[in-house]
Amino acid sequence: MTVDNNSSELNKIHSTPNPPVTKNEEKIPPKKESCCDTLKLFLASLCFAYFAKAFSGSYMKSSITQIERRFDLSSSIVGIIDGSFEFGNLLVLVLVSYFGAKFHRPRIIAGGCLVMTVGSLMTALPHFFMGPYKYEAVSSHTVSRSNVSLSFSPCLDNQTFIENSQGDCTKEIKSYWWIFMLIGNMLRGIGETPITPLGVSYIDDFSRPENTALYIACLHTVALFGPMTGFMLGSFCAKLYVDIGFVDLDSITIDPRDTRWVGAWWLGFLVAAGITLLSGIPFCFLPKSLKKQSEDDGIIEEKMKMNENKEEPSNSEQHRKLTMKGFLLSLKQLLCTPLYSLLLLMTFLQMNSFLGFITYKPKYIEQQYGQSISKANFITGISTLPAAALGVFLGGLIMKRYKFGLLSASKMSFGTGFLAFLFSFVVFILGCENSDVAGITVSYNGSQLDVFQDEFLYSPCNADCRCSLNRWDPVCGENDVTYMSACLAGCKGSVGTGKERIYYNCSCIEAMGFKSSNFTARLGTCPRNENCGNMFIYYTISQTLITFVYALGGAAAYIIVLWCVSPELKALAVGVYMLLIRALAGIPAPIYFGALIDKTCLKWGTKPCGGKGACRMYDASSFRQRPQTHGNTFLGLMTGIRAPMFLVAIVFIYLVKKQISKTAGKNAQEKENREDSVKSNIYSKDIKDEESAALNSQKESCM
Repeated sequence: MTVDNNSSELNKIHSTPNPPVTKNEEKIPPKKESCCDTLKLFLASLCFAYFAKAFSGSYMKSSITQIERRFDLSSSIVGIIDGSFEFGNLLVLVLVSYFGAKFHRPRIIAGGCLVMTVGSLMTALPHFFMGPYKYEAVSSHTVSRSNVSLSFSPCLDNQTFIENSQGDCTKEIKSYWWIFMLIGNMLRGIGETPITPLGVSYIDDFSRPENTALYIACLHTVALFGPMTGFMLGSFCAKLYVDIGFVDLDSITIDPRDTRWVGAWWLGFLVAAGITLLSGIPFCFLPKSLKKQSEDDGIIEEKMKMNENKEEPSNSEQHRKLTMKGFLLSLKQLLCTPLYSLLLLMTFLQMNSFLGFITYKPKYIEQQYGQSISKANFITGISTLPAAALGVFLGGLIMKRYKFGLLSASKMSFGTGFLAFLFSFVVFILGCENSDVAGITVSYNGSQLDVFQDEFLYSPCNADCRCSLNRWDPVCGENDVTYMSACLAGCKGSVGTGKERIYYNCSCIEAMGFKSSNFTARLGTCPRNENCGNMFIYYTISQTLITFVYALGGAAAYIIVLWCVSPELKALAVGVYMLLIRALAGIPAPIYFGALIDKTCLKWGTKPCGGKGACRMYDASSFRQRPQTHGNTFLGLMTGIRAPMFLVAIVFIYLVKKQISKTAGKNAQEKENREDSVKSNIYSKDIKDEESAALNSQKESCM
């Protein structure tokens, strides 16, 4: 029956006043038109969900340094907290990707958004039970004299902070509130699980093939505004003191540039909880399936009825497909696909490099260029992320315009990635040297120190001061040298209150030969020189360019995942792809990157009751490049992991070409066989016609 006949038959049935009801039709309710039954509405809802999950995830990364300082943790432990998100995702990702595709996908996504909301709330919970934040300090200006302008000698007053903190030691030792953050972040990972595999497969199932790339590009373009907003909020919250509203801010003697400063990290998680809750609401009203784009309504309705009628006698087969055995068979078929296996290997290398970098990028900017965490988050949000969004969107338009296939998408993805990789080498020369800190990076006479030891903090100029070496309370001398404390600077007096306190008669400044009459120092570390500020501008520009070039192949990279496997395995392919990112990149990368960064720490902080706290100063040269000490620690590790990926990419493109050639040859052979078959039939028909004509002529001659 032709399409026109189908349509006329359906119209005839609908126009009949009392149409006959068959047995099968009694079980099928009539299809209702719904304002939600559109792919564009689902796409808009999924874009909001992508934004919400990207927002909360990026805010977590923007708060890493704040959390590290608030809970006095090392970078490796904070990396474990950050990796708990991936661990939660890992627990259910493959099962959700496989079994979730068989059920109501929009409602599963809605449930995931609710779990993410609970996780964000639990992450913020410790702030409300831990009590006020007490940063380490040496002199008594942080305890009892901050509101009174008194002249006292830091050189003789170095025990006040310890004495006033002993009452809280029991509470500090028993405080493991950071575990609640780990659990909350894990819940966020569980809730985020269904959004990508079920959402992308849902779009791919009901859109035109040529529109899939553009829709996915739209998804990831909108999603990139999530990190931008998350980092911008992280920048704002980092400027606010952690206990804002609960303490007198005039009594705080540190500012956002101080490595002891902790911003209001908890505030952003409350905002993230509200956004993720709102993002899940639209999915509650979306249908289980949508109408395939470009197909006629009448044909779709008939197809849906036919499919529903066919499902009834094959319930046992459908149940078998949903069993663990069916899942394992599908997984085996997926992993035995050569193109997909190579893609997983490249993803492993690429995402280890990327996630390790983005997790500690704000810390890198702070330590390398002397910027505050607030400014580091702001620059990350306002520069690189919009460039990424523009790159992904333009990449999707290019793919749609030129109708890229698997080979073209592969070349675009790996080509732009390799170009960005080459550009990234310029970052190795865009950096600053360590700050001049007496006894740590320079001696008290101004010469450079290659290795730091605690005894270097002592000098004849502060020998009579009985200074503590465990407390980080830096002051900046008027000679532009930072001293770990006013006591170690040999300061004999002070004037002023709070952040405005000035120390004078500092013997170590005088011993360095600096020409002055007062030899003063002020609270905080000394700012970097002007050249370092220019380097930071060049770094920001280079990162923006690199991000844009790399993002041009972003849409193509996601399309490759869908196109290199058979259609029935698309949802599972996306799930396993995300599983690899979570298990082998998202979990370990922040941990081993953090552990390596810990090795570059020059001076560790001290907890109020003793013990190692968060790092106060890192070796900036080791962060970027210093082969004679720790090697190319941060950037070198990132580059070394990523480089082998492009060798695998060459093999991947070769196999794609080989597969296309094989398919083309097979199609040509089938076409030739069909033509030969047609010719053979025509030849046989001609022979039969000739034989028939010969027989007829014989009959006529006999007659």
